[in-house]
Amino acid sequence: MIDRRAVLSAASVFAAPGLARAVARWEPCVAVPWTVQEVYGAALGDRIVIAGGMSPGAGGLGGGINPQDRTGIYDPTTDRWTEGPKLPFARHHPVLAAARGRAYAFGGYRVTDAGGWVAIPDALVLGEDGWTAVARMPKLQCETVAVTLGDRVHIASGRAPKGEANRNWNDQGDIALHQVFDVRSGRWSTAAPCPEARNSATGAVIDGLFYLAGGRRVGEGNSARLDRYDPKTDRWETLRPMPRASGGLAGAAAGGRLYVFGGENPGVIPETWSYDPKTDQWRQEPGMRTPRHGLAAAAVRGRIYAIGGGAKASGGQVTAIVEALVP
Repeated sequence: MIDRRAVLSAASVFAAPGLARAVARWEPCVAVPWTVQEVYGAALGDRIVIAGGMSPGAGGLGGGINPQDRTGIYDPTTDRWTEGPKLPFARHHPVLAAARGRAYAFGGYRVTDAGGWVAIPDALVLGEDGWTAVARMPKLQCETVAVTLGDRVHIASGRAPKGEANRNWNDQGDIALHQVFDVRSGRWSTAAPCPEARNSATGAVIDGLFYLAGGRRVGEGNSARLDRYDPKTDRWETLRPMPRASGGLAGAAAGGRLYVFGGENPGVIPETWSYDPKTDQWRQEPGMRTPRHGLAAAAVRGRIYAIGGGAKASGGQVTAIVEALVP
């Protein structure tokens, strides 16, 4: 006869400490009304805004996908999407942030008739009259990470033209640039550059500090780096790296922890990890129900939402899937 108490005792011995809780879980939510990847999101109060990105269509770039001008607004309370004002023109990879009750979009790429990737310096704010321009980014910065610290949006890492050419993907190179937009004054400044130039990373704010995780370097593969920026000292420090390198991943903060998930390495991966700043330790969380890269993420009321993204590497199998991580 099997002793149930012995089985439970053995299970507790072999269960990893981080997994013994068995509390965190991914839950399905209503899908975005359209498929989209290479998209970013921002929590605006109790709602989430996404804008731009890529969706399947005639012609298009590799994989038959095209830049988008659509804006989506998600209400987690009702689990419903509404379509917001369109961007002035279609673009992919515009990074989003929210500050002082308004959503902002920065940079990204427009596509030429020949299919090129042209980095743009646009900075937009979403208001009652739609998206309107604010002061342009002083330096081009795409495939980047944006977080809000007080009244300032910090934009760090990414890609930008390596020289005069700004027409194709290969014209772009990794950067460690760190630009700051003050939403009150409408002025730009620069801050300490990232410790390592890279693109397609993710990040979040915990206790007034900017955490920058993962990403990739062109020609060198994906990164597992975790760096932290303190706006009071204008300094970065490097912390314990992620357990697995990933580029094109997404992340957000909840309950004082940094959560990162998805991305590519190699192919699209389901892994979800959380980081505790107090112990400088990572913990494995339940894997994503649907592994994706190039997806948007935002945290609202303690839940983290993973939105859209590609279920295959590069531009293949664009999704509209939305799932919520309940820590």
